[in-house]
Amino acid sequence: MKDGIHPEYRDVVFHDTSSDFKFITRSTMKTNDTIKMDDGNTYPVIKIEVSSASHPFYTGQKLFVDTAGRVEKFNKRYSAKK
Repeated sequence: MKDGIHPEYRDVVFHDTSSDFKFITRSTMKTNDTIKMDDGNTYPVIKIEVSSASHPFYTGQKLFVDTAGRVEKFNKRYSAKK
């Protein structure tokens, strides 16, 4: 591999802000924020809104979507006028 053309691959913390879940992995994403983890080390932190700890598919929580109201609204708006 050529030197100087690849991004820095390093340990980072991804912080799910909706559930306060944090995990350490490796990434090339850049950030200026840092966080001190339980192991005593300071890592760059990437803030995310959805992770496996907060996504309804992984948590088993289903969101109720009012599709009947949406369909009726669509039909009312775009139905052929008689």
